[in-house]
Amino acid sequence: MKATMQLHPILAALRRHKMATLLIVLQIALTLAVVSNALFIVKTRVVHLSRPSGTDEAHLFAIDNQWIDQPEVSHIHAQMRADLVTLRGLPDVRDAFATQGYPFGGGGRVIRIKRRIEQTAKPQLAFTYFSDEHTLDTFGLKLVAGRNFRADEIGSLGPNDKVVPAVIIITRNLAHKLFPDGSAMGQRIYLRDDGPSTIIGMVDRLQGSYAGSGTRSIDEDTVLVPALRASPDDGVVYLVRAQAGRLAAVLQSAPAALLAQNRMRLISPEDGVVTLAQARAKAYATDRGVAIMMGAICVLLLLATAGGTVGLSSFWVGQRRRSIGVRRALGATRGDILRYFQTENALIVGIGVALGVALGIAANLSLMTHYELPRMPLWLLGVGALLLWLLGQLAVFGPARRAAAVLPVEATRSV
Repeated sequence: MKATMQLHPILAALRRHKMATLLIVLQIALTLAVVSNALFIVKTRVVHLSRPSGTDEAHLFAIDNQWIDQPEVSHIHAQMRADLVTLRGLPDVRDAFATQGYPFGGGGRVIRIKRRIEQTAKPQLAFTYFSDEHTLDTFGLKLVAGRNFRADEIGSLGPNDKVVPAVIIITRNLAHKLFPDGSAMGQRIYLRDDGPSTIIGMVDRLQGSYAGSGTRSIDEDTVLVPALRASPDDGVVYLVRAQAGRLAAVLQSAPAALLAQNRMRLISPEDGVVTLAQARAKAYATDRGVAIMMGAICVLLLLATAGGTVGLSSFWVGQRRRSIGVRRALGATRGDILRYFQTENALIVGIGVALGVALGIAANLSLMTHYELPRMPLWLLGVGALLLWLLGQLAVFGPARRAAAVLPVEATRSV
């Protein structure tokens, strides 16, 4: 008995159980739509939290330094310069600079960039880090074009001063967005309406200070601003890069050296010193939790669908024992009965998968509209459909084997 010859009795049997068939088809369709989109979200989250920041994370740490007694801005500038001399002079420190934020740690600023001062189109958003001529080496960045800042280009800013640098360094991603048809080097852009800034250098990648989902489209759009900003209220962040294999030692010696240099500061013993590895783990804790939760939901849905298939198939086998006995008496082998139920399941799953593909695409389009989510690749729906088909065949195998074990005499006993 060929599988194609079994279609007529299968369709006849399904017509007699319309409601049960409809329910299992809908369950398979919803499972495919939910699982494919959930797996896609998991994939995007994993890619997001695994991507490099562009920095030498393994050897970087941040010191959050707060000032005591509201010192004058000029005094803070002098103290910051003295602190940097102290940090750079430590034997296990490779380099250091002062800024207001760091990748994964927050504290950075978002600016609006215009190509022309009279521009009316929506400006390009980007993150900024206050920087100096030591920033590239401290972060572990390599220039892909242009040059580094010079010492004489580093400005001194107070807490309320406008940020209008004459020169800036930007990331490749931002350069492509600002000048998609040509080179960004030497171009002038406007961080504010007060004056242009000339792009003198470009680095391959540098992640912004926020890792939240609301900033993902500009995560790698970063501007280095050559300035030393002093603020009695905001304090300062010292980014320090340790020599290879010396991070643990510098984590202890660097804050101790700052306190020895001047004790009119506060460095929290709980979270005042943070490695970039710790900052990454904290920043992406939500992404990791969502990925785990989505994965668990997928597993539960697949188990529920498999359970539904087993239950329905077992119920049908119990109801059809007489007809199965008749088939066996008419010459059907155990293999024929086994293939009958597997074919029936494949047909039900196929209808559910076709409906699930349409629902999955519709759900993805809805997520794209309401959330910052890209288009789901069709191959993911194909993988989900294949997974459900295999799961259905596996789930029906047990009930199908019990059906195949029904003896021909079962037909006689039922008469």
